[in-house]
Amino acid sequence: MPALMLQGTGSNVGKSMLVAGLCRAAQRRGLRVAPFKPQNMSNNAAVTSDGGEIGRAQALQALACGLEPHTDMNPVLLKPETDVGSQVVVQGKRLTTAKAREYAKLKPQLMDAVLDSFNRLKAAHDLVIVEGAGSPAEVNLRKGDIANMGFARAADVPVILVGDIDRGGVIAQIVGTQAVIDPADAALIRGFAINKFRGDPSLFDDGYALIEQCTGWRGFGVAPWFADAWKLPAEDALDIAGPTGTDGLHIVCLRLSRIANFDDLDPLVQEPGVRLTMLAAGEAIPGDTDLVIIPGSKSTRGDLAFLRAQGWDIDLQAHLRRGGHVLGICGGYQMLGRLISDPDGLEGPAGTDEGLGLLDIDTTMTADKRLTQVTATHAASGNPFSGYEIHIGRSDGPDRARPFAHVDGQPEGAISADGRVTGSYLHGMFSDDAFRAAWLAGFGVQAAQSSYGDTVESTLDALADHLEQHLDVDGLLARAR
Repeated sequence: MPALMLQGTGSNVGKSMLVAGLCRAAQRRGLRVAPFKPQNMSNNAAVTSDGGEIGRAQALQALACGLEPHTDMNPVLLKPETDVGSQVVVQGKRLTTAKAREYAKLKPQLMDAVLDSFNRLKAAHDLVIVEGAGSPAEVNLRKGDIANMGFARAADVPVILVGDIDRGGVIAQIVGTQAVIDPADAALIRGFAINKFRGDPSLFDDGYALIEQCTGWRGFGVAPWFADAWKLPAEDALDIAGPTGTDGLHIVCLRLSRIANFDDLDPLVQEPGVRLTMLAAGEAIPGDTDLVIIPGSKSTRGDLAFLRAQGWDIDLQAHLRRGGHVLGICGGYQMLGRLISDPDGLEGPAGTDEGLGLLDIDTTMTADKRLTQVTATHAASGNPFSGYEIHIGRSDGPDRARPFAHVDGQPEGAISADGRVTGSYLHGMFSDDAFRAAWLAGFGVQAAQSSYGDTVESTLDALADHLEQHLDVDGLLARAR
């Protein structure tokens, strides 16, 4: 079955969005299409139907295809734990933690897993649309590459090169890529596309022609900036939309250095009665904050130290004295307790740290990782909702007697005696429209009547329409082999 790969001239050129749009366009043509990314680096993961985890972007692309996310769609996931080391997840399960040089030695054995997953997808679908990572112009990383041209050569997949005109220098991005890569790699490139254009695309006609002339590659069009991208789940915390006004329930999320699984925020951004602020390092928690969210983290003790370095622990005490509320999710829940113990050094150096002391619980990190989709019942409202768990560690203590929810009849999470500090391991709760409405009602906010899931679906359709209008989608799909 045919496949086509989109590679970028750099990171964040919009490959993930383009693959999602092309997947939806192919699905609307009646094709059984699936997304694939050989290697992704992200702490924003999705739990899959087969009990593993993949990058959040591939989960969105699966939705665009009308499929459940599966670990074969992203067989190698790197989850940064420190500035120099990442957890290596292979076909949905943790393999090891490795530094950059150690990871390079792993790549040959990882290629087998990558091709294994890719071939299974090809056998089950009419078309596989592949997303590269970073850029093929990073020739210093070409040896043993499994993410870009190394994969494309091994799997014999044709490539379309995507340039980002919004960051400037797109002519040099594309022409320069051809200049530095191996000629055998360049031979796999079937053309290029320009993404994120603002203004009148005809103003770039001469530049577009120059790229075609210099490279000999065919251009497949110029895609303008897609204004509704913020309505889709964000792959990077920096892409989450900021506040658009000064009214409404003011929710502040602490942007931790290893923030993970922040898809909890996407549905809240779209609520007109909510003002969400992503608080950057060095910024104080504003005095008009109603609720502070401490999100998930890939390194709980490391991010607890980061939180304290910003003075946010002091700000949280002041916030609570003003009558504010705090919600800790997953790693944020663990930080709210009295102690966090990691005796085996699973997330860094072994040891025990004092938590924020806002919940009467203790957490111990354990090697067994809980990775599952769940159906829960909110203890306060009785509303059922769907979510997922993705964490190591077990938490227990007196405040667990006041659970946030119940899962399979068992208490989940904890609430402080005054009811203003809540912790839970459950992600994805706010995607459930009924639960989100009930939860916001507790803060005196009326939720929008629209469905979050329907909004994501309609935005994927709008994205496909956008690409159909500005790119030669039929020409692109015809290049699949």
